[in-house]
Amino acid sequence: MKKDGIDSALRIIKQRGIKNGSLKKVRDLQDGYLKPGVKRRIREKEARKNSRKKERRERSYN
Repeated sequence: MKKDGIDSALRIIKQRGIKNGSLKKVRDLQDGYLKPGVKRRIREKEARKNSRKKERRERSYN
């Protein structure tokens, strides 16, 4: 029983960290310094991925 409480608490903390962006910041800091061009390519890749997700969601609602 106690383990279920810990697991659910960790899941909630992770979800909150994803929503407010703090988890992403921590992971970015772990990578160390990235060149500006590398950062740009990563941002562009994430933007493409997010736009595809958004399109899928919109299609499923219609």
